[in-house]
Amino acid sequence: MASLNPEVDGHTYKRQKTDDLTSSDPKVARRAKFEAVFDVIAKELLDYVKGEGMPKDAVEWYEKVLYHNTPGGKLNRGMSVVDTVEILKGRPLEDEEYTKAAILGWCVELLQAYFLVADDIMDQSVTRRGQPCWYKMPNVGNIAINDAFMLEAAIYHLLKKHFRSEKYYVDLIEIFLETTFQTELGQLVDLITAPEDSVDLNKFSLEKHHLIVVYKTAFYSFYLPVALAMHMTGIVDKSAYNLALKILLPLGEYFQVQDDYLDCYGKPEHIGKIGTDILDNKCSWNVNTALRFATEEQRKVLDENYGQKNSESEAKVKEIFSQSPISIPEKFEAYEKESYEKINGLIESVDEEGTGLKKEVFRSFLAKVYKRSK
Repeated sequence: MASLNPEVDGHTYKRQKTDDLTSSDPKVARRAKFEAVFDVIAKELLDYVKGEGMPKDAVEWYEKVLYHNTPGGKLNRGMSVVDTVEILKGRPLEDEEYTKAAILGWCVELLQAYFLVADDIMDQSVTRRGQPCWYKMPNVGNIAINDAFMLEAAIYHLLKKHFRSEKYYVDLIEIFLETTFQTELGQLVDLITAPEDSVDLNKFSLEKHHLIVVYKTAFYSFYLPVALAMHMTGIVDKSAYNLALKILLPLGEYFQVQDDYLDCYGKPEHIGKIGTDILDNKCSWNVNTALRFATEEQRKVLDENYGQKNSESEAKVKEIFSQSPISIPEKFEAYEKESYEKINGLIESVDEEGTGLKKEVFRSFLAKVYKRSK
């Protein structure tokens, strides 16, 4: 195998991040501190592979898999575990506490990496996070399928190594397994509802969209990080987890609706990509809202042009989206206002003393996504 690419080589990555730890920018330093823990767990995983007697090229391959796919994103899911533990404890974390919370955070990021590697193969995507998708890298191809499995397996190796003696160890295992299954169910519904090469808008509905986004996004992106922090801080009351779910699933759905809206109406320089949901026949909030309110004539235009691989058809769909009575921008503004008020109401209902939860956990999540432009 050829030597590792500098941009994904673990040693180069660590050198690049060392200066960030002492940055005067709190956000940069916070991210660098979290990323430093990834270097520790990556070494543990690579040491395990070596210890199993795997050849040098297999060890190097796995290092490349880990560094290409795991630490390159926004890391919001992973860092949310650390933030939530700190909020629930009501104080800065001691070194050992921070490391354990960060390991759980990186387990969420490994789960994300596993999903994305597999999703990119299924969608035949080209780029991810500004670089080629993993399966598109030289000499990778379908080996990426096994690489995705190895990213997932890393989660359970790390949980066993660092949490086996904790009384909540089984809870951690169960929630990762359950959340993985839920996300895969969401992916299944998405794949069979909106295959890229077979457009049938009769399969679409806002109800179907709700099901897809809750299962495909909200469980692992919003509920999982908070639930992990709750387990780590000793919250055992089942009702507290039910309450967290009741707040975080609508928050996750709101986040995904925003994402769908920005795909069509966001500025590429802000969202970091050119939106392709219309071209790719995505079961997005925009088209499902349009279908609910479209006149017969507008529906005909959508049927003829949605999911077609040309800019002319895309432009026709966008024109319909802005026409009355559809008016997607107005509908989104109303949806955002309603969602914000609903989620705030749920947050205000949290009994902090009775549940061990803190309103600030949910307020911090809402603050990160409300009125975002990217």
